[in-house]
Amino acid sequence: MLKRLAINTAVLLTLGCLVVGCGQRSPPKSAVPADAKQARQPADAKQIRPTDAESKFIADVPQMKIDQSKVAAEGIRKLTGARLTLYTDLPSSPQIDRLPELFDQAFPQWCEYFGVQPANHPDWRLTGFLMDEKAAFVRAGLLPDDLPPFKHGYARNYELWLYDQPSDYYRRHLLLHEGTHGFMNTLLGACGPPWYMEGIAELLATHRLKDGRLTLNYFPADRRETPYWGRIRIIKDAVAAGRLLPLKQVVEYPPDAHLKTEPYAWCWAAAVLLDRHPKYRERFRELYKNVLKRDFTKRFYQTIGDDWSELCEQWQVFVAGVEYGHDIAATAVDFTLGRPLPELGTVVTISAQRGWQNTGVQLEAGTKYRLKATGRYQVADRPQPWWCEPGGVSIRYYRGRPLGVLLAAVRPDQADKERSSALLRPTAVGLGTTLVPEHSGTLFLKINDSPAELGDNAGALTVKIAWE
Repeated sequence: MLKRLAINTAVLLTLGCLVVGCGQRSPPKSAVPADAKQARQPADAKQIRPTDAESKFIADVPQMKIDQSKVAAEGIRKLTGARLTLYTDLPSSPQIDRLPELFDQAFPQWCEYFGVQPANHPDWRLTGFLMDEKAAFVRAGLLPDDLPPFKHGYARNYELWLYDQPSDYYRRHLLLHEGTHGFMNTLLGACGPPWYMEGIAELLATHRLKDGRLTLNYFPADRRETPYWGRIRIIKDAVAAGRLLPLKQVVEYPPDAHLKTEPYAWCWAAAVLLDRHPKYRERFRELYKNVLKRDFTKRFYQTIGDDWSELCEQWQVFVAGVEYGHDIAATAVDFTLGRPLPELGTVVTISAQRGWQNTGVQLEAGTKYRLKATGRYQVADRPQPWWCEPGGVSIRYYRGRPLGVLLAAVRPDQADKERSSALLRPTAVGLGTTLVPEHSGTLFLKINDSPAELGDNAGALTVKIAWE
């Protein structure tokens, strides 16, 4: 009768297995040549003025000339798809040999995400090099001397390189990550600044493969779906160690930040939050139009505008509680300021299917309030409905408290920038409690449950809020 346990452990991963490193990209040297615009830029990108960006199409780097006789002499195989030609020294296997076909499935999904018409680019394709023995590719002339050092993967113009990875999933992830860079550089002209470039590549490369069908931009429901990916574990470990990274620090990562592991996880987290949050999704999905602008990040800040402080607090709530299968839409917080409690008190309804919910009630610091909760709601649906009351069920705990117990937090009207969000420091209400806020602010309530397991909940409870 128990719903599945939230994931709190992970396979020990080596640092090298976690990095989806593109290496430090060479600085751009010139804009996409005029005679290549038709082939390399979508119709809706033609009005974007080419300028220096963090990573872009490098016009004076020609495509490689491949000597097929040298390739054959090194035992390197050539796999061909509609959108990818892949050279590899790995032995034939279904997981390797199908990579070009999966890349073909990725192309229309990239086009849809970035507003590109596939029919305008019938001949678009990349050439990839999947390496087990690096020396064989050097001898075959497939690893140019002018590439910067990279640990795992690198993309430049219409070509990409990657070393083999310890799992089939992570090998695909790396190919799709570098493929996203290649798509953006050749069809949009650039990838934007580091946080967006790597965040969007991580977002789209995190995928699901089921019954032969590839789905990009997938939020993993379980760590077993993504062996050696490790992004959520990196964030959870950092938060546990007191290193919750402010969103501004992620957005302002320098160009060399991604020579380390953690930035990939934080950039993915920023991208997935913005991409799935109902308040920010539309704005985030328009950012690709600015990848050729030097002031990309400034434009991002302007796009968020007065919502920045709320977004930063939503970021705290998200990364502090991130789980596999995290339902970002269901845990989106309404930060509207509450109004004073009526003289006779009030009653609010709290859904069992959402995260923190704004009661619309403002409480005063140092004043005693009585909260009384009633109701019966569902906190699991397999193998049959599992019913709960506001006191929670002590047979199962989440984050140290009974599953389903009612929690409260008072968010200050004037947030203290030196402290974490009040929503990260909840108080247990259960069936009822006396609440004396240390600061004036809006009352928020929710039941205690994993943000990944709200979908199988049902029903609601009512909470009476009164002066004591």
